[in-house]
Amino acid sequence: MTRLWNAPDDFPDEMLAGFAAAHGRWVRRVPGGVVRSTRAPEPTVALVIGGGSGHYPAFGGLVGPGLAHGAAVGNPFSSPSAQQVLSVARAAAQGRGVLLSYGNYAGDVLHFGAAEATLRAEGIDCRTVRVTDDIFSAPADRTDQRRGIAGDFTVFKIAGAAAAAGHDLDGVEELAGRANARTRSLGVAFSGCTLPGAAAPLFTVPEGRMAIGLGIHGEPGIGEAELPTADGLAELLVERLLDPAETPVEGGAHGARVVALLNGLGSVKYEELYVVYRRVAELLGGAGVTVADAQVGEYCTSFDMAGVSLTLLWLDDELEELWRAPAETPAFRTGTVDTAALRPAALPQDQPAGADGTGGAEGTEGADGAAPLPESSDASRRLAALIAALLAEAHTAMAASAEELGRIDAVAGDGDHGTGMRRGTRAAARAAGAAAGRGAGAATTLDHAAGAWSDRAGGTSGAIWAVILRAIGRELGDEREATRHDLAAGLRRAVTEVTAFGKAAVGDKTLVDALVPLADTFAGAVAAGEPFAVAWPKAAAAATAAADATATLLPRLGRARTHGERSLGTPDPGAVSLAALARVAGDSLPSSAPAAITPSSTPS
Repeated sequence: MTRLWNAPDDFPDEMLAGFAAAHGRWVRRVPGGVVRSTRAPEPTVALVIGGGSGHYPAFGGLVGPGLAHGAAVGNPFSSPSAQQVLSVARAAAQGRGVLLSYGNYAGDVLHFGAAEATLRAEGIDCRTVRVTDDIFSAPADRTDQRRGIAGDFTVFKIAGAAAAAGHDLDGVEELAGRANARTRSLGVAFSGCTLPGAAAPLFTVPEGRMAIGLGIHGEPGIGEAELPTADGLAELLVERLLDPAETPVEGGAHGARVVALLNGLGSVKYEELYVVYRRVAELLGGAGVTVADAQVGEYCTSFDMAGVSLTLLWLDDELEELWRAPAETPAFRTGTVDTAALRPAALPQDQPAGADGTGGAEGTEGADGAAPLPESSDASRRLAALIAALLAEAHTAMAASAEELGRIDAVAGDGDHGTGMRRGTRAAARAAGAAAGRGAGAATTLDHAAGAWSDRAGGTSGAIWAVILRAIGRELGDEREATRHDLAAGLRRAVTEVTAFGKAAVGDKTLVDALVPLADTFAGAVAAGEPFAVAWPKAAAAATAAADATATLLPRLGRARTHGERSLGTPDPGAVSLAALARVAGDSLPSSAPAAITPSSTPS
């Protein structure tokens, strides 16, 4: 289990602070993650990588000359927020464009995608290469749906070397994409991992068995088999990776050259890995595959998980040259980097020397500075105060439910939903309270809360809840007395924007399954002239029933998609938490909401 932590919610910030203090030769801290502490004489394309914490040396340990220029690091097993990615990318950019690269997970796609759009709007050329190396997570004809696991490392290494060699953004993007298309991985686990502060692992494996096709976020394996010997494991991994359907080179495996990377996922000892690799090398050689380079160790972990993955990068001449190029980071060094030519990297203008780098998450929790607020009416300011109080109630509810939400999420996912909801609602409540205290209207208060929720929670739910709050806020406004009709319009707008943003529909086993009946039922009741005190409980009950009904669905999106049958009988945690917050609103609003929201008759 994970034993050393102070407060679980502080774990990622304290980890990054210690990491930067230990490795100032290579990295310095910025809000949202780390960037290189040095810069080459000539500017290059900036490679920005990232993902949740809990995977060291991914992602911060791979920042340094010849590899990444920056890493955005989120909460344990949760994607960094868009604001974190933006902060790191802006600090790392050198004027020749930015390449974002990360594992293909729903939350990362949403947050990195939003950051890319913002960077482009700011005039920074930005591209993305998602890593999709896990052969067990989708069939060979749907590689775009595969997850990124330890193959992250091979793609990052090629991209970083291409940038260091002076390639332009088109070239770095093409080479990183080529490396991803020629990288295949497969992993197994012998036991699950435990998040900081958790009393039990996210999943367990029966004695004498092993899980096959695991992810790197504490998800259980897709399949299960009898625990083999070290040689038996090597044979399983090599046989699957040399399947002709998985060999991304013309003419098949015989005569090909590969990088073979045997990765420990957290608690398998190096000596055990070497016993496995001995047989891996024999099998590859027997198949006519030349191992141009072997790497055995920890490259992408999952806290204390006992597990192993094998990655093969199928080389061509150009990729092999880039693979052999020098690199020097806290966790990976190869060749000789000309460190004498490096110079200290300048701090960005908005990052004073000595800043602790806690990032936008902390900054949005009440530290709004002197930025002017939009004009607002007295009625909207009263509603803003109510919103702040309601979000405080939401945090209380999510803090009490976090363990159970995590348990539900761990059945087919990574178990972090409860923690993310606790962090997100806390940040949103603080930001809303600060904004309302300064005289913000309802829309501005919700906008501040949305930014804080997204930034502090990260992950898919953080991004989606930011969309929900902002959509409602746009309909409530700052300058008028909002009515329950405006709230109904806000919920309908939230449905439209969430489904457009996350691509989910009713039946996909997501939060949308509860959001749609909440919005539809409330809108129908309001249109029929029912007061808030009647309409909202009906809507909350509809959302609760729909959330419960997701237990009968198979997930079609997100991390749970690869564990479909395992999730049968368990409701979707996102739908459950949304329904719970709808009930909190029903309990809190009728007695204290402004009259315009809760009148007993329909406004004219």
